[in-house]
Amino acid sequence: MRLMRGFRQRHFRHGGCVATIGNFDGIHLGHQAVLGQVAEKASELGLPSVVITFEPHPQEFFRPDDAPMRLTGFREKMQTLRRYAVDHVLCLRFDRALADMTAQEFIRTVLIESLGVRCLVIGADFRFGRDRRGDVAMLQQAGFQVLVMRAFEIGDERVSSTRIRAALRQGDLAAAEKLLGRNYRLSGRVVAGDRRGRQLGYPTANIHLSRRVRAQCGSRRAPVAGVFAVQVFGLEREPLPGIANVGMRPTVSGSQCRLEVHLLDFTGDLYGRHLQVEFLTRLRDEARFESLEALKQQIRRDEDRAREFFERRMIEQRRLAGPI
Repeated sequence: MRLMRGFRQRHFRHGGCVATIGNFDGIHLGHQAVLGQVAEKASELGLPSVVITFEPHPQEFFRPDDAPMRLTGFREKMQTLRRYAVDHVLCLRFDRALADMTAQEFIRTVLIESLGVRCLVIGADFRFGRDRRGDVAMLQQAGFQVLVMRAFEIGDERVSSTRIRAALRQGDLAAAEKLLGRNYRLSGRVVAGDRRGRQLGYPTANIHLSRRVRAQCGSRRAPVAGVFAVQVFGLEREPLPGIANVGMRPTVSGSQCRLEVHLLDFTGDLYGRHLQVEFLTRLRDEARFESLEALKQQIRRDEDRAREFFERRMIEQRRLAGPI
């Protein structure tokens, strides 16, 4: 998959492409249906497939102080898109110039002159351009084929990033998984912490979170908070089971949101590794304890619950796999 930036040059001089446009936050089942249609049409026409997306998220541009938390950061989004037969991603910087571009200008400069779009796959409620005046009817008059996708629904309700955020905030990881088509993940690089977990007998990998995630931790907009059983990817043996805490660490008067992961039965140096933490089940809320000893006892109970969860999970996976 090739990442392209900007629209001032012609990216496909011969033949054009099949494209779709969106933020693709979370790349949930609705997004996946669109990507599947793009891949199918691209194969039919013998053309490359292109996802047009934006950085930053438009709502972060228009509402910098209260934009919804992203489900996936830019790196995670690129990694996930690779799984869905996407040939190219055109990332457009969402700034004042792009926000002020009229719908007609966007069609002409981005879709026609830069990409040579032959077919565009979009949702029925897609709006674009300054003041969101561009719509499906305008695109259908632009000279290329437009495939309009119906809303993807589960339980008579549209699958959306907003719905997934609500499920995550409620700690309903099963509902979020059903809408995403996979378990929810956060990722980042392991950085040095205060080594307090090691002092308690539970060494943790302190995973660096984006500035926006740290800023919104503990707020109603944070996607996840609390203590979870997780599995971790990014190491030679993967996935590895663990316990994760996402929060402010009130017992030690923490001042920054952290994602800290204790890997079960693991020893080794993790500094500098980029890890993906997949959330499987929520164990409890983050809480303030009166002493480090009380915190240590609670972590021990968390570990016991996590081990029980992984044991049940392994038994269920073996049952579903059937006899070998």
